[in-house]
Amino acid sequence: LLFVDGVSSIGSIDFRQEEWGVDCAVSGSQKGFMLPAGLGFLSVSQKALAASRTATHRRCYFAFEDMIRTNDTGYFPYTPATQLLRGLRASLDLIAEEGLDNIFARHHRLAEGVRKAVDAWGLKLCAKQRKWHSDTVSAILVPEGIDSADIVKRAYQKYNTSLGGGLNKVAGKVFRIGHLGWLNEVMVLGSLA
Repeated sequence: LLFVDGVSSIGSIDFRQEEWGVDCAVSGSQKGFMLPAGLGFLSVSQKALAASRTATHRRCYFAFEDMIRTNDTGYFPYTPATQLLRGLRASLDLIAEEGLDNIFARHHRLAEGVRKAVDAWGLKLCAKQRKWHSDTVSAILVPEGIDSADIVKRAYQKYNTSLGGGLNKVAGKVFRIGHLGWLNEVMVLGSLA
């Protein structure tokens, strides 16, 4: 089975679940869907559903029966985040109005602007080759002796700008600028400034 973490990509860059043979794709409300964190999205192929029905290991995640039972009624098996679902309706309307191709093009344009700014600063992206550059987020390497967490903290405290920190192996070595979701050129320029 092919599982895809699409939290930073679904709704932001091209993703074709059926065409690419993806069996399970997960996303969240806080990136391309332009909402606060709190909603998780899971899309499952018939192949994955069949595998779930014959799997013998105990599990909570990837147990789809409760949700499937309530699908036809339009309800949920558990208490839903109603406010986020109403926000999702508005977000999906915005996505439909702009069109996915236009969204993907906007994200690419904004990402290219960030990459050019990073180059002009004399810094480098964490992604060493162009083929690894993301149109949803750029991780920027900081010079030796600088803790990227200090950059993130200063941006937030002094300029009310939220940058991402480095995670795992790159903690303290990179800061991240997101260029996805409901974002435009002026907003990106604010982060760059």
